[in-house]
Amino acid sequence: MSKETLSPRSFDEYGALKKVIMCEPAFLSLPKGADSSNNINIKTAQKQHDELIVALEHFGVEVILLRADPHHPEQVFTRDIGFVVGNTVFITEMKKERRRKEEAFLKSWLNQKQVLYSDLSQDHIEGGDIIVDNGFVFIGLSDRTTVQSIRHMKHLLPDFQVMAVPFRDKFLHLDCIFNIISPDEALLYQGEMDEEAEAFLSKKYSLIKVSKAEQKSLGTNVLSIGSKKVFSIPENKEVNRQLRERGYEVIELKFSEMIKAGGSFRCCTFPLERDPYR
Repeated sequence: MSKETLSPRSFDEYGALKKVIMCEPAFLSLPKGADSSNNINIKTAQKQHDELIVALEHFGVEVILLRADPHHPEQVFTRDIGFVVGNTVFITEMKKERRRKEEAFLKSWLNQKQVLYSDLSQDHIEGGDIIVDNGFVFIGLSDRTTVQSIRHMKHLLPDFQVMAVPFRDKFLHLDCIFNIISPDEALLYQGEMDEEAEAFLSKKYSLIKVSKAEQKSLGTNVLSIGSKKVFSIPENKEVNRQLRERGYEVIELKFSEMIKAGGSFRCCTFPLERDPYR
């Protein structure tokens, strides 16, 4: 039997997704102080997460599940614990106490598979703030990602143009207001990021403009898996309509319980291997 080989790669957000790291929402809960009337139904969350896994596997994506741990109630959001740029896996250190040490489960798995990674344990930078598009790496300057960390990434990625994207701190990560879905198309919730950055992105991409109502249900946080196939929730009707008008196949799945906790399809997936778009 031949030994499984892993080849981390991610040069964009829309090429064919081959391998993705996820974690079941077995212990998902809302942060302290959150609206208790909006409590998470774990049974429903697990069902919705299972349906996403089944759909991904149907389209040929290999799903790798990390072990869920009761001490990490937001572990389902695997996007944030690291990211791949080019052929390098970067593992971050989570800033919020509630999420610290989640990265240990990913490191353990990578060590087991003998996959090398760059350890950013001295930085605060989260994968939801990282959006890659070939030679560009856009990094959200958020409450979770610092200026110092972005400077460090510029040093670590000399072959990429790293661009900081400041935005209002009411939003958790950059992918809550911006996402790239093709070489020349992107989703954007306007008026919330630095004016210069928004002007640059508006010129670089043809935009699907997300409404305030659909931003609240994370309309930008879709997951592209290649060949213009995109996962989105059925409630975001206007985003889905515009995607279909542009020739995308929109795969609609319910994801309400994860959205209650602040994340959607992109947040719950860590692309380990994605073929470059052709």
